[in-house]
Amino acid sequence: QVQLVESGGGLVQAGGSLILSCVASGRTFSNYYMNWFCQAPGKEREFVAAVSRSGLSTSYADSVKGRFTISRDNAKNTVSLQMNSLKPEDTAVYYCNAGNTIATAGAYWGQGTQVTVSS
Repeated sequence: QVQLVESGGGLVQAGGSLILSCVASGRTFSNYYMNWFCQAPGKEREFVAAVSRSGLSTSYADSVKGRFTISRDNAKNTVSLQMNSLKPEDTAVYYCNAGNTIATAGAYWGQGTQVTVSS
């Protein structure tokens, strides 16, 4: 089992920035690809960003490329999502996810953190 706890969400104006963090506990963090997904009201959960086990490879949804940056620190069991140039359409609950394939939802989810971007 892997337990994931997100933090860092909040309310921000369009054009602003937020940093989401996810702390993992349980099994060896570096064994897992780490992903961020988001779910807006009335929509399905969708992929945002992913990072490989080593941290050397990343993947992004087209909608966030150039604005969001995912990174991980295996020594601290954390994965972060730096969110810049935020848009109202980025408003959603953001979930940390751990799995065995990059950019594909794995078995372990955090509880989610709300990001609200006002226009």
